[in-house]
Amino acid sequence: MCVMTTATAPLPTSAPAPVWARRAAHAIALCALPSGLWRIAMASGVYVGYSDQVLRDVFDIPGWGIAYVVGLSVLAELTALVPLLLVSDRWRPLRPRALAALAWTASGVLVLVALWQLVVAFTVESQTYMTSGTAHTVWGFVFAPLFAIPALMTAVTWSYAKRHRRGTGMAPTT
Repeated sequence: MCVMTTATAPLPTSAPAPVWARRAAHAIALCALPSGLWRIAMASGVYVGYSDQVLRDVFDIPGWGIAYVVGLSVLAELTALVPLLLVSDRWRPLRPRALAALAWTASGVLVLVALWQLVVAFTVESQTYMTSGTAHTVWGFVFAPLFAIPALMTAVTWSYAKRHRRGTGMAPTT
């Protein structure tokens, strides 16, 4: 005899994610890719605009800085894959209400981080480490896609929350 409790009950189905939300979730992962590849190039010894002295003194490369920079790249890309959970019809690690709350929190944090990064990008300290204007321009192009992530994440989160809202004839959010 199989007894179904709320803990073992299958989650109700909801409307599938719209195509634009799926594309936005995939775009988030793609937006994080250029900066991650740039960091990995830096850790690998490819010239990215920093002198050897700056790499040693500021970033500890070669040394523990390599693990930090590569780890940061991997963590950023894994985190950028999380929005795919919001458009997935197959795997749901959390209840819809909890996942929506977590996604809204992540969207808010991403907006604050993007604003903070703008402040850091325009400070004198961040500009003095680069050895040339060309390197700084490349750095700007590589990190610019990161600023699209908060808007994309907010759109994907809104779509998820709308599809799982209580009282819309879709899945209840228990």
